[in-house]
Amino acid sequence: MNSAFERAVAAFEPAHWPLAVGFSGGADSTALLAACAARWPGQVLAFHVHHGLQAAADGFEQHCRVVCERMAVPLVVHRVDARHGPGDSPEDAARRARYGAFAEMARANGARAAIKSIALGHHADDQVETLLLALSRGAGLPGLAAMPVHAQRHGLDIYRPLLAVAGADIREWLAGRDLPWIEDPTNDDARYTRNKIRSVLLPALEQAFPQFRATFARSAGHAAQAQLLLSELAAQDLDAVGDPPRIATLQTLSRARQANVLRHWLMQSHGCAPSAAQLDQLLDQVRACTTRGHRIHLKVAAGFAQRQGDFLHWYNAPPSPKTLL
Repeated sequence: MNSAFERAVAAFEPAHWPLAVGFSGGADSTALLAACAARWPGQVLAFHVHHGLQAAADGFEQHCRVVCERMAVPLVVHRVDARHGPGDSPEDAARRARYGAFAEMARANGARAAIKSIALGHHADDQVETLLLALSRGAGLPGLAAMPVHAQRHGLDIYRPLLAVAGADIREWLAGRDLPWIEDPTNDDARYTRNKIRSVLLPALEQAFPQFRATFARSAGHAAQAQLLLSELAAQDLDAVGDPPRIATLQTLSRARQANVLRHWLMQSHGCAPSAAQLDQLLDQVRACTTRGHRIHLKVAAGFAQRQGDFLHWYNAPPSPKTLL
């Protein structure tokens, strides 16, 4: 009988060819690359991001070159500076750099063959870790939806075909293929919350709830569906309140719908997301804005929400006094 890993790869059908596979050299991406290359020979290439964060990074790249030569898969390497800034999460900084690098590699490779699809090796354990991280941070529905099976980012179709496959099943499949992989030494670093979840919480969940991967995935799917409905409602409400939003029209909505449409507006029009505290303050000010002289001036994300006449604006720097008139 085919393994869960083999069934997942068999069910995967990217929309565009050729297909890139994000290849770190670890077990999960090695298995995905090998399976895709075997299923679609000559139509798969590997994207490797050199993060430059570890002394071993050059060795990771060399390992990937050797494995790709062995599988006769073209390898594209992109070097990034993934160091995080003050107050930034190292994991978030590395993730942003990685997705930016994927987009750069897709564009740079375009002269040879347009790359529009990339497959990533995230699996069921990664999905559980993402959901638990979101819960620990008090995330809303977008965080609780965890990672989507298919998403679009930077003009790329991003696929995660292994989200229903346990990490142990992937390694079991790979062990019978005589393909080497590398273990990232940071996976054992207890300073990273993901590693604590992996080493402490997942084994406990396995004991208490053996089916937790499937049930957690189902909950994430429910959250994703609910978020889709909220996004559709926000788009409709934004059409009604306008861009920038008219404050009087905003006030006709319930507080929950105001929050929903303002989050949508800030992300769609300005690419930023307010914190829960900032959004609460903004909603209080919108409610209190009942006179022409009421002033709104609040820090929201990396910029400022300002009242200008009848409308709410957002600036990435404080506007001059004239714009407030």
